[in-house]
Amino acid sequence: MIHPTLYINTYKKMNKRIQLLSIIFLGISSVAFSQIKEEKLILNKKREPEVKKIEKKKTSVETIKNYPPEEKSQNPVQYNITDVPAVSDFKTSTIQGQDVTPKFEGSAQNNYVQFGMGNYGKILGDMNISKTLQNKIEVGADVHFLSTQGLKKEYVWDSKQSSTTLGAFLNSYGDKGKFNLNAEYGLNSYNYYGIYALQPGDVDLDQRVNQFKVNGYYDFYSNEILNDVRVKSSFLKDHFDAQENQVSILANLSKHAVEIGKSGINLNADLGVGLEAVKSEFAIRDQNTSNFVNMSLAPKVTFRKGESYLMLGSSFAFLNSKNQNDLMADQMKNNKTYWFPQAEFQYAAANEFKFYGGVDGGLKLNTYADLLQQNPFIVADQYLRPTETKYHFYAGLRGDIDETFKYDVSAGYGKMRDIMFFKANSIFDNNYTLNRSAYNFANTFSAIYDDGNVSDIKGSLQYFPLANLVLDTEVKFTKFDLKNYEDIYNVPLLTATIGAKYTMLDQKLLLGFKGIFASDRTTNSFAIEGVGSPMMYQSTEDTNDKVGGYADLNLSAEYKIHKNFSIFALGNNLLSSKYQTYKGYKVLGAQILGGVKITF
Repeated sequence: MIHPTLYINTYKKMNKRIQLLSIIFLGISSVAFSQIKEEKLILNKKREPEVKKIEKKKTSVETIKNYPPEEKSQNPVQYNITDVPAVSDFKTSTIQGQDVTPKFEGSAQNNYVQFGMGNYGKILGDMNISKTLQNKIEVGADVHFLSTQGLKKEYVWDSKQSSTTLGAFLNSYGDKGKFNLNAEYGLNSYNYYGIYALQPGDVDLDQRVNQFKVNGYYDFYSNEILNDVRVKSSFLKDHFDAQENQVSILANLSKHAVEIGKSGINLNADLGVGLEAVKSEFAIRDQNTSNFVNMSLAPKVTFRKGESYLMLGSSFAFLNSKNQNDLMADQMKNNKTYWFPQAEFQYAAANEFKFYGGVDGGLKLNTYADLLQQNPFIVADQYLRPTETKYHFYAGLRGDIDETFKYDVSAGYGKMRDIMFFKANSIFDNNYTLNRSAYNFANTFSAIYDDGNVSDIKGSLQYFPLANLVLDTEVKFTKFDLKNYEDIYNVPLLTATIGAKYTMLDQKLLLGFKGIFASDRTTNSFAIEGVGSPMMYQSTEDTNDKVGGYADLNLSAEYKIHKNFSIFALGNNLLSSKYQTYKGYKVLGAQILGGVKITF
């Protein structure tokens, strides 16, 4: 979702009709979509401390950096549409759903304690504390807890979940650059509750994932030679003794703003150098192990004049991979070099109309940690392979109309190898018994891969009708044409979000709305029955089953009773639609949570 950071100038005379229509919009949005089929386990997504968001910065074109706080006011605020796929971080069935918690822009929120309770036994606790020491050094801690008792009326077995995150961070503002160091421990505890093909009684379906991360980042204020350096590391272990270690280092070298004669054209030169290593080991089923070491180089040059530019470059990847499991006689080893095109142009006819296009590609290492973020119900034994985007062409139009409308519309087409998606597993043990492991009830998924082409169309819009009202929407259409499978499993054809944020009563009351929509998905599923003597289980696969689409509507409100004390209320999945995220995994119905927040 796009979160604008610009406050447009307050109108001297607020248009009363527009204000009235805006209030009506917030009131009726929650009933605008009434045709849904299923329900959602969505809870308030954990909020990262602001320091962690530097990891998401893009540097495809020249970035003007101005981090020291005292210097920020010297430049006018600039804002741009950020290209984020619709519902990119929306995980309906996990404990961390879309964050609809209201946030007062422009007010200090670095130190706060928040507590809330709601139906389904939901408990929410957040704390963020930071302090600036001498020499512009900031230290802090970040704590989040969220739990629910799950769907006790829907399942006879346990579906409760909890999520805990403990973090600490340090920021240092030096004379030449900014340094950030953060460490985080996370524990996600949940159950493989999506059983549909068998009817066991009270079974232990527990899964727990522990992950520890340490990240370091140094960013120079200037773009002279060494731009930034970032180091990331992650250590993961789950309930079934799956282990994964990951480390990466990336350095960006650059030379920017080199004038070419008197043409008014500036030259920016960049070189990205990266090294990533991942080792994954699984202890159950086939006991897969994998080792990946990937080195990358990405040189590029950008010719820029005003808002128009032309970027030419390429990227290289040097991958060493090793895979082994109990089914392989020998270890599979592979050393391969990849080349990918990188080019982009933008022609700015006016601020309202900026035409752009380009081509890109790349190699993505699929890790167990990444797979768990997309689908927490995968079995703890995965065959991991990287996904290669050989090329992806795209073209679009974006613009800013009178600082009131911001839009971005584009279409693309690409060719990929080893596209990763999730296929449902049948039962692993055909013996006639219900005394099974948590993952052995046809309730887990495995990553599979196929080559193919992808076509996508996406659009985003932001609208600022009033100084205290922001409306935004995103739509994304993605179609895969696979080589071996007729349909891609568990990927919706269409996703969309719509949101609104409205402040009133002299900014003491903040109202928010967010709607998240997805079309139905194709999946495989299994019907299981007992046959023979002695009795054995036999499974029949349906390769064209459907998981229904959904509309999930969320409202939020926060009222500042005092500058340091607020009360808030959150309403999630207000249509109480009983949809599923993956086959068998129903989600929480309508949820209401209320609480208090103290800032200091």
